[in-house]
Amino acid sequence: MSDLSSASLSRNVQTVDLILVGLGNVHRRFLHLLDSRRDTLAARYGLRLRVVAASDSRGALADPAGIDPAALLSHKEAGGNAGNAPGGQPGATVLDILGQARADVLLEASPVNLVDAEPALSFVLGALNRGMNVVLANKAPLALRYRDLQRAADANGARLAFSATVCGGLPVVNVGTRDLVAAEIRRVQGIFNSTSNYILTEMAAGQSYADALAEAQRRGIAETNPRLDVEGWDTANKLTIVANAVLGFDCTVRDVQPVAGIGAADGLNEGIVKLLGVAERRADGSYDLSVQPVSLAIDHKLAQVSGWQMGVMFESDLFEEVFIAIDERGPTGTAAAMLRDVVNLYRDR
Repeated sequence: MSDLSSASLSRNVQTVDLILVGLGNVHRRFLHLLDSRRDTLAARYGLRLRVVAASDSRGALADPAGIDPAALLSHKEAGGNAGNAPGGQPGATVLDILGQARADVLLEASPVNLVDAEPALSFVLGALNRGMNVVLANKAPLALRYRDLQRAADANGARLAFSATVCGGLPVVNVGTRDLVAAEIRRVQGIFNSTSNYILTEMAAGQSYADALAEAQRRGIAETNPRLDVEGWDTANKLTIVANAVLGFDCTVRDVQPVAGIGAADGLNEGIVKLLGVAERRADGSYDLSVQPVSLAIDHKLAQVSGWQMGVMFESDLFEEVFIAIDERGPTGTAAAMLRDVVNLYRDR
């Protein structure tokens, strides 16, 4: 008998029911992980994760007995949608099915809308107000309404998890909130966006901007609207989430000034050019937030973060410099971070 099989027999397995919002690249990889890591989740963490509802832009479906993740994934990859899947409701949204599908966690991975965060904001608040936990890969609700979401969670005994919103699989939020205990964080610097970092790296090697961007989109790393990546707004979103969650600084993405994309790198001829998000502590304990291309000395840690890599450096009084990085070439890391968040909400409970 395998170690996993032996371990799974020695503990009770808790079923956690999930609703997936958005069936794009991230949640398709998430469905694959649910199918391929089922035994591992049961054996290591005592969890059975079951999808009971899912939605995309075309409709929704719900089944309290559970939806086969492999079957739903195959349906989507064959060109189908939630509305025309078996049991699907064309034109329905998550708000329509929240009352039909009793679930423990809503997972939000629909496209980012920086104007008002809708419809994701309404989906998330609808779940929190019902006492459901929420796991986000969508950054917009947090970047625009972080405090409102936390208040809704607290008022209804629910929890928010969102490590997937900042650098995919890199545990930036987890390190900042869990590990830098009692520290005064004086500065956060990061290459938060792999698409812009890849493009800058390739352009420095002589490739055209258009070809580099096309490759990022082919790999499924670039946002649905690539302007969010190349104009610095994806980085600004992530910096805002770090400022709220890790630094305790109440802000929205509107407080990040300036926000400049890789187009502003023209004229930076010295050193190695990187698009950096920076939070700098002021004397009063608040923070200056900025996103812009910066020329770094070749021996700077972030200068070594190239291609598809992302990296973040925390500078604090107790831990001095903590530097973490990841080489992430597709949506699997973000999907795995969502899985990590679900597991961390329920492990050993």
